Amino acid sequence: MPIDHFPESPRYAPHTNATFKQRYFFDSSYYKPGGPVFLYIGGETSAESRFSNLKTGIIQILMQATNGLGVILENRYYGKSYPFNTSTTDELAYMTTEQTIADNAYFAQHAVFPGVEGDLTAPGTPWILYGGSLAGAQTAFSVKTYGDILYGGIASSGTIQAVLGYPQWYDPIQKFGPSDCIASINSIIDKMDFLIASKNEEAVQKLKAIFGLEALSDNRDFAMTIAFPLGGPMNYPTNTWQELNWYSGYTTDDFFNFCSNVTNIFAPENVTSVDYILAEYTNGEPWTNLGNYANYVKNTLLPLCDGVDIDSTACFGTQNATYWADPTNSGGRSYLYSTCTEQGAYQVAPEYGPSLVSRVLQVDYTQQWCNWAFPPGKYNSIPPTPDLDRYNKYGGVNLRADRLAFIDGDSDVWLDLCYHSNLAPPRHSSDLHPEYLIAGGGHHWDSYGILDLSAEPQYIQQAHLWEIRTVQKWLKSWNSTKGFR
Repeated sequence: MPIDHFPESPRYAPHTNATFKQRYFFDSSYYKPGGPVFLYIGGETSAESRFSNLKTGIIQILMQATNGLGVILENRYYGKSYPFNTSTTDELAYMTTEQTIADNAYFAQHAVFPGVEGDLTAPGTPWILYGGSLAGAQTAFSVKTYGDILYGGIASSGTIQAVLGYPQWYDPIQKFGPSDCIASINSIIDKMDFLIASKNEEAVQKLKAIFGLEALSDNRDFAMTIAFPLGGPMNYPTNTWQELNWYSGYTTDDFFNFCSNVTNIFAPENVTSVDYILAEYTNGEPWTNLGNYANYVKNTLLPLCDGVDIDSTACFGTQNATYWADPTNSGGRSYLYSTCTEQGAYQVAPEYGPSLVSRVLQVDYTQQWCNWAFPPGKYNSIPPTPDLDRYNKYGGVNLRADRLAFIDGDSDVWLDLCYHSNLAPPRHSSDLHPEYLIAGGGHHWDSYGILDLSAEPQYIQQAHLWEIRTVQKWLKSWNSTKGFR
């Protein structure tokens, strides 16, 4: 794959004509001559992490329904598809949205599938893309930009809108989480923020000690750590609301275990008495369920740092510029670079109203990691804050393209960056511009399958049947015209 698809663009000067090895994996089990190619966009992880979508998920479902071939393309700068041996700021210059989606079009025009007869390259064969989350956005951008090469695409929970701060991440948890758990956390956070705002360092230190986190020197690190069960900014060592799923084999109980612990009305006295330790700072009002919350953190999170300094980057501290600047290739570094340069969506507390995370968590917290991680290089430097126009130029929540389908879940933490955002205009579906919102659905829930549509929950089954019908309509049009029209 060419490292630089845009040799005339000053953005990538000085240019290179070098190439790199980009991995792809395909399944031709269902393929019959004349069938489509389904390109699964790898997104921000290794290709192996997407294998389930070829075996039992949406790509398998669509291949079986249409005699298609499925292929996963690993994104540049992920897995084993790195253009360089390290990821310095200069070497990451080609880690952009436009270079990534250009890979998709180039691959569709040049891909070879050993053991499969015939030329399956685009545009002579209908290529239909699928991606979830960031890969969903890349699917949409690819079809929008290269519609003369790529026949169609399904963007699932595609984060097509870039923003700087994204407090809406916590909105579905506020709305749909167990109400007594949510109310307790809102109240505890409100009291915590009162102590911080009033600069009562003694009380704040007592609060940290209650959680066993008195060693954390930065209040933001403390705030992020106790938010891990909910989802701290970009970091959460346990599973959160985002990892909930419709199928028991894919889901996790971490979030609901957390809330069950927070709301435990049968907690022993040594736990419930903690609720009164800080009451002197809040006009005698107890911190209801603080003991339960702290007990969960001490039992679940602190063991992750066994034998490690809590204030270090090996545990819950983040205030180490040298740690962030390590240029070793990693998916986390690549994702952070994209976040810092184009995507944004820093998880922050809302400016007003109830909050599940402390209001000390604002844009500056994530931005400092960006500044530490990517010091200016000889040719490339990151902007002061993400250049959102680089991402939003494709249309944001108003993006449209022929044969580009959008499917989202209304309980998804990323919903307000997606096509069905609560901030977007009303949506109306058509065969050429299909859209579907899964009631009660989470983050790209349609990407998962169990090899038996009839056994799926009705709301997932119907989403899958809609996707099958949508693609079949596109292919019927293709066959009637033998190509694009």
